Amino acid sequence: MGNIPEEEDKRKSNVALLSVISNSSLVILKLVVGTMIGSVSIISEAIHSSVDLLAAIIALFAVRTSGKPADEDHPFGHGKVENISGTLEALLIFLAATWILYEAAEKLKNPEPLQEVGWGIAVMLFSVAANIFVSNRLSKVGDETDSVALKADACHLRADVYTSLGVFCGLAIIVVGGLIIPDVNLQWVDPAAAIVVAVLIIKAAYHLTVESARDLVDVGLPADEVEDVRRLILAFAPTIRGIHRLRTRKAGASRFVDFHMRVDATMSVDESHRITDMITCSIKERYPGTTVTIHIEPCNCALAKDGSCGCLLSEEAKRALTSKKKNGCQLHKGS
Repeated sequence: MGNIPEEEDKRKSNVALLSVISNSSLVILKLVVGTMIGSVSIISEAIHSSVDLLAAIIALFAVRTSGKPADEDHPFGHGKVENISGTLEALLIFLAATWILYEAAEKLKNPEPLQEVGWGIAVMLFSVAANIFVSNRLSKVGDETDSVALKADACHLRADVYTSLGVFCGLAIIVVGGLIIPDVNLQWVDPAAAIVVAVLIIKAAYHLTVESARDLVDVGLPADEVEDVRRLILAFAPTIRGIHRLRTRKAGASRFVDFHMRVDATMSVDESHRITDMITCSIKERYPGTTVTIHIEPCNCALAKDGSCGCLLSEEAKRALTSKKKNGCQLHKGS
């Protein structure tokens, strides 16, 4: 059986490369057709795809770099490269949207008739089909490998699907309107569609910025994941008597969990080490690639005041301990 992390890295790299190839083709098609028929909405879509292409290249670099193992200069690995790439992609999208808004506003002031609109409609439909296929692949592999960069790239292409549909509808309105009401000038629909594209792009970029940047400042794992980790730990009660200072963070697809764990003060070093290995294994089975750090503390629940250690023993066990002779081991009070 092959090495699973290496297989995942290869899948991530392959699907990121697919995105680069797809976006390169769409940029060329949209630029050629948009320039040929004089459509600012199609040219804006070409700019959008150009940003997606740059984002795909960044994502390809990110997934290849983040897969590298930890080294002397990067003891916690290279996972945050994906978060950095996602943040850069979002900033690039903001810039592209600003340019589109400017060009569309200028075209609204002086709308010009489009030529050979059918070519524009055809390239938009092709763009929709291509982006649906590639974004689904990116999303599937991104979810399976928990890759921020791939999920960000998939987010871009999904936005491109909706913007391409918007441009398609705008061009269709111009064509149909020209047949039904030829005396009405509908050329303003093209730059108006470009403005809608820009607004949708800005919205997608905002969500991407929030998602990518949060892990750069070591925000904890989502609440549901933290509670899941806590349940995995508490499953080992009453062997472990309490936990506190549970901290979590994420870098790319890598999770980090550390906490203090209280055990019987008379437990041997060998036994406490075995328990930490079991807990670590349980967490890693649920969340592969997680780095788990556990600090062992002695706990004598017979000496602990109510609620001072979050004791996991049953009330009967606590009473039994209280009735025994106290051995003088004091509870560490940090929490």
